[in-house]
Amino acid sequence: MISISVLIFVFVLIMLRKISGIKIDIWVAMLLGAILDIVLFQTSIKDAFKYIDWDVIIFLFCMFSVGAGLEISGYIESLNYRLIRNVKNIDGILIVFIFFSAFFSAFIMNDTIAIIGSAMLIRIAKDLKIPSKILILALCFSVTIGSVLSPIGNPQNLLIAINSGMKNPFFSFISKLFIPTVINLFLIYWILKLFYPGEFKNVDKFEIKKPQIKSRYLYWLSHFTVALLFSLIIIKIYFSINHKELSLTLIAVISSIPFLFLSFDKRVYKLIDYKTLLFFCSMFVVTKTAWNSGYIQKLIYSIPLKFDSIEFIFLSSIILSQFISNVPLVSLFIPVLSSLNAPEVSYISLAAASTIAGNLTILGAASNVIIIQNVEERFGSSISSIEFLKIGFVFTLMNTIIYYLFLKFF
Repeated sequence: MISISVLIFVFVLIMLRKISGIKIDIWVAMLLGAILDIVLFQTSIKDAFKYIDWDVIIFLFCMFSVGAGLEISGYIESLNYRLIRNVKNIDGILIVFIFFSAFFSAFIMNDTIAIIGSAMLIRIAKDLKIPSKILILALCFSVTIGSVLSPIGNPQNLLIAINSGMKNPFFSFISKLFIPTVINLFLIYWILKLFYPGEFKNVDKFEIKKPQIKSRYLYWLSHFTVALLFSLIIIKIYFSINHKELSLTLIAVISSIPFLFLSFDKRVYKLIDYKTLLFFCSMFVVTKTAWNSGYIQKLIYSIPLKFDSIEFIFLSSIILSQFISNVPLVSLFIPVLSSLNAPEVSYISLAAASTIAGNLTILGAASNVIIIQNVEERFGSSISSIEFLKIGFVFTLMNTIIYYLFLKFF
């Protein structure tokens, strides 16, 4: 029972952080929980290390390094310039920006694109005189929706892909989520146009400045790394069709080699999000220790609810993610689904629901916070929590209906 109390204590800290504004970083709350489990003899240090899913940690470390390399090279900014330089109006700019951000979020993780996209957003707002507010919302929503599509789009999807037993996670995610994701991406544009009709005014002349390539060598290395990453993803899909295996972790390791060992730039290592890695290590210890207590299993079988139903998964994921964050929620939900021998669609529903929960509030997704903080610090523009919630509520409701209908009936 002590381990369950520790889990509740951690969730209370996370909720206080969201509700009261108390400055408790989520990684600090989770690390404190892991330490308490060890200090209170709920687990040993040796077992704690065994509980950590090192595949996930290695994958995240490697993908963070890829994101860092793409950021310092200026590769994404240059690609963005090539995409929008011939677009003649705000509508076109916004649609290109949404789909560009979403596509890369699906394969280089949403938080990575949140960082890179913030710099792109500021450049577009300055150069084209487009209101930053609609660009902020477009980026927040597009990196979240885009990340739904892929098993490597965000950390919770990765957890599901690795621990659900899916034979071909890329095929499973894309086959079930591609159409509703594309619909929701177009919906971003229409929602913003509905709420901000006055901001969609054509400008007579766009002056798009070509970004400077920060390092020719790193720029070339970025081309090579992106080509390598997508080639490995295609190979994995091919292998899966032919009943062979190429792990997501191995894909990340191979893709990170150019930046980790050939960039000769210390900034790649400095920009890796070590706090997130520590958060995940601690989370595995806290949730696994609580699961091993047996109390969660007793609760599952004592409550007459169908925990693996799409309806329950969507409702509980969207609501609870607002309080305890989506990654801890998913880490607890996965063993529940496993114990019930849940079908694959239940895991896909968990991925979709826990991710789109991030569109409801600013604090619903780490990527939202990254984008808004970066734009505030570097551009001086922002959006209020109330305004985000007003639009986010409508958008999340529509996201939920669209994904639910496709997963339930198709």
